[in-house]
Amino acid sequence: MVQRILLYAILCAVGAVLLAPFAWLLSTALKAESADLFAHPPQWIPDPIVWGNFAKAWNILPFMRYLFNTFYIAIATVLLNLTCCSLAGYALARMNFRGRQAIFYCILATTMVPFQVLLIPLFIVTLKLGLVDSYAGVILPVAVNAFGIFLLRQAFTTIPTDLEDAARIDGCGPWTIYARIMMPLVKPALAAQAAFTFVAQWNDFLWPLVVLKSRELYTLQLGLASLQGVFGVNWRYISAASIIALVPTVLFFLFTQRFFTQGLTAGAVKE
Repeated sequence: MVQRILLYAILCAVGAVLLAPFAWLLSTALKAESADLFAHPPQWIPDPIVWGNFAKAWNILPFMRYLFNTFYIAIATVLLNLTCCSLAGYALARMNFRGRQAIFYCILATTMVPFQVLLIPLFIVTLKLGLVDSYAGVILPVAVNAFGIFLLRQAFTTIPTDLEDAARIDGCGPWTIYARIMMPLVKPALAAQAAFTFVAQWNDFLWPLVVLKSRELYTLQLGLASLQGVFGVNWRYISAASIIALVPTVLFFLFTQRFFTQGLTAGAVKE
């Protein structure tokens, strides 16, 4: 009993530390004066509470356009990522061909290369293909990643081979086995990968900043960065806009959270 109480106390303390920045962000977004941000001691509960900061932050920038751009890029990236990673993972897990393990280890090795190292080569390739300042230029370079291949490959290895054998006896080909038998069985891993990809692409700032030039194509993160130019350093509006940008990722996480544990467990257990 004492151990459980101690465990809950530790978890509550860690949770409070992790939630403190978000609580301060919300407090900042609801303050009436910028001077209140630097009050000592810090004022966690604004007095008065100003909900109008959200409306001003929304109206000063074309938020609907930025939201559409970000949703389009994030959803397209998720669909392409699931398709490419599942195909590669299925081939590495269920097909026997020479060099399979070597290819898999080479893919895993790419996870040790920081994205910043690849930034210039990726931009040169994107420029040569004429994809700069376009949705495709943002989406295609991140349409597949080593972690997704690893996660789905591990999930595919947990499926008994008897299912494939039975499907082949019934006359199913490789594509039918992949699409109608294997894919439904790895739904938790797919949902976990979809959530990781969506959140990463929604919050991505560096690559869209490099590729996109037209403000009409800006993602939400680039729009938030431009708030500093519009308001100087008005942290109230910047905080309000950041909370608005945070809502879709929270909703997406709440929708897919029940798949997280299942997906990661499926990816960690090998038959």
